[in-house]
Amino acid sequence: MKKTSYSYVGVSFIILIFGIIVVPKIIDRIQNNDVTRTESRSKDVQMTVSDDTPLSYLIINGEAKRVMPFSFVNQDEKTISNDDYAGKVYLVEFFFSTCPTICPKMNKNLVDIQNTFPDRPDFGIASFTINPEYDTPSVLKTYAENYGVTNPNWHFMTGEKEAIYNLANTGFNLYAAQVEGADGGFEHSGNFALIDKEGYIRSRTDAFGNPKIYYKGIISQAEQFDADGESEDISALKEDILKLLENE
Repeated sequence: MKKTSYSYVGVSFIILIFGIIVVPKIIDRIQNNDVTRTESRSKDVQMTVSDDTPLSYLIINGEAKRVMPFSFVNQDEKTISNDDYAGKVYLVEFFFSTCPTICPKMNKNLVDIQNTFPDRPDFGIASFTINPEYDTPSVLKTYAENYGVTNPNWHFMTGEKEAIYNLANTGFNLYAAQVEGADGGFEHSGNFALIDKEGYIRSRTDAFGNPKIYYKGIISQAEQFDADGESEDISALKEDILKLLENE
């Protein structure tokens, strides 16, 4: 019994010393902001690519397709052009703020991707509204805030309707149209385009060696599959973004 008592006393003494010496140091680190974000940051940013195969280019008439020039106003009422994305890897989507169907899913997935690459000045997102008559800069600013947009290179852009539709349908071949009777009054692609630092559209290839061109933006990484059995592309997209950021 006495041995047991002594052991309890010894353990109690060690705990007391730990509390006196170590705990105040931890508290002091927290108060002085010495506990950095990286200690609690998502491990997703430590992801690696599965292979070193270069991403494919979209070839049109024998030439790699680059993003056509554009210039629109963003949610902060600043003019943003393709030149603002020079030297950055970025994603492109077409959406509208009152979309009742796929847009919320797309932008939640984009926020997930944004949060996977924090503090990267060479990564951005370009979101173009296909309903510019309603989606003014102030509307887009509120929309961005509601979704938790923090990346300074994520621009929600509005402008001349004809120019936006030309950019979508001709510049990116991402379908967008105003359709009477459609949910919300518009139809558009639920895909994302991936652009490299030189402004070229890039993607991985399929089993036949052809570029997949675009990435499905509607199915989340957590869902893995939609109701029709289609698999998600977000995990592949994250990996391909990292490949362009780190290897090219």
